[in-house]
Amino acid sequence: MAMPTGLRKVALTAHLASSVGWLGSVAAFLALAIAGLTGEDAQRVRGAYLAMEVTGWYVIVPLAFASLLTGLVQSLGTPWGLLRHYWVLAKLALTVVASFLLLLHMQVVDQVAATAVRTNLSGSDLGGMRVQLVFDAAAAVAVLLTTTALSIYKPRGITRYGWRVQQEQRAGRAGAATMDPAAPAQA
Repeated sequence: MAMPTGLRKVALTAHLASSVGWLGSVAAFLALAIAGLTGEDAQRVRGAYLAMEVTGWYVIVPLAFASLLTGLVQSLGTPWGLLRHYWVLAKLALTVVASFLLLLHMQVVDQVAATAVRTNLSGSDLGGMRVQLVFDAAAAVAVLLTTTALSIYKPRGITRYGWRVQQEQRAGRAGAATMDPAAPAQA
């Protein structure tokens, strides 16, 4: 079931905006994580971790779920479908996993930010968690770039379900052509 052109363009715009916003905000988060890990100035380190918490909850998490929701709308309202092409399934799987891991990741962010409020973080305080914030953000950027590439390149590969739907559509068109009285007679 295809969406009308105007609605499809609105849905595509919403999906692109939320997806690009998600990628950009994660890149900013990565910069803050690096600044927090390598910073020497206690105030700057504290500010980086507090900004990461705010950015995570008020920008990244909403954009992740907006991207997921608008992606579902896009797939269900366009000929690409949700289950017809492997690249769409790969994007869906990556987005769902990334969104779930983001929520787990935010627990670490909350803990580091809470510690930054109470103390001056030295180079060794919460070292493992602070490194994890950098690693997780870098991995998220890589995943989001992968989903972007899948959207642009749309690698070939149709699922069994997609093949079956395609065959049914072809059979339906062939049947409709033979039923059309204006169609040329078949010899």
